[in-house]
Amino acid sequence: MSDPRRPLELLRKAFNRHDLDGLADSFAPAAVLVAPDGVGQGRDEVASYYGAFIEAFPDAKCTPWALTIAGDTMVAEYTLSGTHKGAYLMPGGGVAEATGRPILVRACSVSVVEDELIVSHRIYYDQLEVGAQLGGALSFEEHERLS
Repeated sequence: MSDPRRPLELLRKAFNRHDLDGLADSFAPAAVLVAPDGVGQGRDEVASYYGAFIEAFPDAKCTPWALTIAGDTMVAEYTLSGTHKGAYLMPGGGVAEATGRPILVRACSVSVVEDELIVSHRIYYDQLEVGAQLGGALSFEEHERLS
């Protein structure tokens, strides 16, 4: 059985350095990432997903809070912080242009590790919380769709 802590720690460190190549190396070649704002399959798409977030929040940082491990599966609770300085693709397809506002978002991920690489990475966070921190008001239809 592999130790899920190692690749997830490498992922966090690479994310905090904004090292997309190092980040991609944490994932298996056919890894799948699923998040409220996108899905990526394979290292290139996973790195592209993280790259888009880092472009929108160039000082982005992940701060872990709690870890739960069961076999090759790890659940991580953390916060993401950063300053909105670039275009950010919102769930539903809208784009939030840079606001200069800081964010602090609570999130969690569920990751499966095989052979010391992440094969599945699912990210969960409150999309309405992000929108509110960026100063955006959702229409009633958008709120109902995301609820």
